[in-house]
Order: sequence, then structure tokens, then C-alpha cells
Amino acid sequence: MAFKAPAQIAESFIAVGKAKGSLPIVKMLVLGILAGAYIGFGAELCTMVLTGTAATLGVGMAKLFSGAVFSVGLILVVTCGAELFTGNNLMTIGVAQGEVKATALLKNWVVVYIANLLGSLLLVYIMYKSNLWQTGAKMVEGVCSAEAGGCANTALGIAISKVNLTWSEAFYRGIGCNWLVCLAVWLAAASDDIIGKIWGIFFPIMAFVASGFEHCVANMYFIPMGIFLKADALMSAQVASFGAKADALTWGGFAINNLVPVTLGNIVGGAVFVGLVYWFAYLKKSKDA
Repeated sequence: MAFKAPAQIAESFIAVGKAKGSLPIVKMLVLGILAGAYIGFGAELCTMVLTGTAATLGVGMAKLFSGAVFSVGLILVVTCGAELFTGNNLMTIGVAQGEVKATALLKNWVVVYIANLLGSLLLVYIMYKSNLWQTGAKMVEGVCSAEAGGCANTALGIAISKVNLTWSEAFYRGIGCNWLVCLAVWLAAASDDIIGKIWGIFFPIMAFVASGFEHCVANMYFIPMGIFLKADALMSAQVASFGAKADALTWGGFAINNLVPVTLGNIVGGAVFVGLVYWFAYLKKSKDA
């Protein structure tokens, strides 16, 4: 076949898990920072594409296009090489098979998660300082217009909507997200050529973003970007236009209202619904035989 069978893919993730678990911490940090920045590139591009699209093409098409461009993030992670917390949830396959120690998994998850946050914040700072968030904005009396705020208004709206989710909403959207993200990683592993990997990643990632699911690493870009913009004097009119909902857009709101429940949901969606389920389906029987 021109691609690996599901059982072969499951088997390949044992070796992948071993390699990830044995990486030196410094390399985990460097590769994790890269992954955070790469997913951030997808998030900032998604913000750009969403700006004004719904008004001209409709909400459905806006979601479709935003999901399509967001896929660049995971394409960069998989093909260029980086350590992404959500994709590394598939290390549970090696743990369940007894080939990867639980301590190695936990070390990888903790270090990579922190590094992903650092990489995301690095790109937030670069984008904020670039002033590209002012793209499409109309200035009125020295501040961005609330009616024509361009990319800044889109970024602020995304961040505010995310910190105003209930815990239950954020958790279940996290499950749906990483179920699809890990399936994208799974499909990429099925192919040995670059085009196959790209197309394998594209459709599940487009589906998760267009559906409105929540990704903890993407939110490490989306929400801090909103926090930066909220504090900018140029954004005062736009912040006021969101009313009381903008009050939740703080570092505490980011962590408690979104990051914690979304991360837990991502773990369930990726580590359990993909990793452990496929281990049970394709590897457990052969181990017991």
C-alpha cells in the first residue's frame, strides 16, 4: 500500500514515544518553543482571514477559510520538527504498551507545555510590536473605531469569547479539538511523503477550527493577544463595545476560565479517544497473544 495500515501506525507511535520521552530537557524546551510559535502563526493567520470575511461570505465560509489557513501551524510542527503538547498526548500508546515510562510521559508533557506557552507568548509579542493588528482598522480621534476595528477587533473578540465560555463548554470543546488534532497527526504518520502528510493534517485541522473546538496551545496565542490589545490605549473604544464580557479578559481569566478546562479536554480527546483506543484496538491483542 502507499500508506501505513492502522496497526502499523499504532506500532510506529511506540518508537516515537520512546524518542520523545528520552529527549534532553533543553531540546524539549527549544522544540516546544518552536511548536508554540508555529501554532501561533496559524492562529494569527486565522485572525487575519476571519476579519471581514463573515460580512461578505457568511459565517460558514468564514469558519471554513479560517480553519483552512490555521492548518499551517500543525503542518509546520510535523514537517519541520517541533514538540507540541497536544500531539504528544499520543505518547499514551507507548505507556499502555509498557514501552514508555509514565514518568517520561509526564516530564515531556510538563516541559513541552511550558515551552509551548513561551513560544506562543514570543509570537504574541512580535505580532503586537509589528502593529499588524491594526490592519483594516479605522482611526477615529486617535483610537481604533469600534465599528471598523479591523484585525484588532477580530483578535479582541476571539479572546473575549474564549474567556467567557463555561468550564463545561471549554472542556467538551477541548475533547473535540484534540480528538481531531491527534487524528491529523495519525494521518500524517500514515504517509511517507510530504504531500500525503500535508493533506492528512489539513482536513482534521480545518474541521476542528471550523467547528469551533478549543485548542490549549492555540489559545496560548489567541487570549494573550487579546490581553495585550485590551491594555492598549488605541483599543479603548473597542474594549468598551464588548461591555462587561471584557472584564473576564485577564491573565487569571485566561488560566482559570479557559486554559485549565481546555487542557483537560485536550488530554481526554487525544490521549484517551485516540491514543488508548487505538492501542486497545490494534496493539493489546498482539501483546497478549
